[in-house]
Amino acid sequence: MKVGPQIKKKKTKACLLICKTVVHRCVYEQYVQPCLVELFATAMFVFVGCASVIGSVGIAGAVQPALAHGLALGVLIMVFGKISGGHFNPAVSLSVYLCGGMKLILLVPYVLAQISGGMIGAGLARAMYPADLYSASLGGAFQPMSSELAKCMLGEVMMTLIVTMVVCMGAVNSQTSTPGAAFCIGLIVSANIFAGGLTSGACMNPARAFGPAVVANHWSHHWIYWVGPLCGALLTVSFIRYCLQISIKYYS
Repeated sequence: MKVGPQIKKKKTKACLLICKTVVHRCVYEQYVQPCLVELFATAMFVFVGCASVIGSVGIAGAVQPALAHGLALGVLIMVFGKISGGHFNPAVSLSVYLCGGMKLILLVPYVLAQISGGMIGAGLARAMYPADLYSASLGGAFQPMSSELAKCMLGEVMMTLIVTMVVCMGAVNSQTSTPGAAFCIGLIVSANIFAGGLTSGACMNPARAFGPAVVANHWSHHWIYWVGPLCGALLTVSFIRYCLQISIKYYS
């Protein structure tokens, strides 16, 4: 039985439509969806982080911010990690890329999404709290000890090194990855805040610093929270690639 020309044309058009749909879906899932997740999840993380700092005004110690940051980060990585990798941090994205764990084409969009998410989260935290509490806490922005900038820088470098090491080896590298990576990352962030919160504030994340700095217009020694974490990320890469000689095998 012969198939008429019109039926052949309809089948060809249907096949082309299906192919285009599949291609568009693949492009969306590989490039657009991960960036949207980084934007959305970073906004939620920064919102919780800033809100915990604003809400702890008058409370001694770093217990509330440490637990809030660690728990929020761990849960968000567990929920969104399979889509974007759960970076939510330009320093993490840089270290993962340089270790061979993500595509170059995603690096800049990830960082832009994280920075934008940081501003959104910080803005939401400002909208939620009264003006007096917000001003007293600088809106969750970071304020290092001005007389000990070198020590604050060292703290940011070391704490970010630890975090990025845990991410690269515990979550990204297939040889050493663990199902409890999200918990481990959240736990190490909390531990670092307990350890260094009184010196630099234990930022470890340029997006977390940039968001409230923009919203509160507080830029005191802000460069520390970019230079420190990025240097820590580079040290992680150097240790993994040149000392351990490991090339990260991405989970994809």
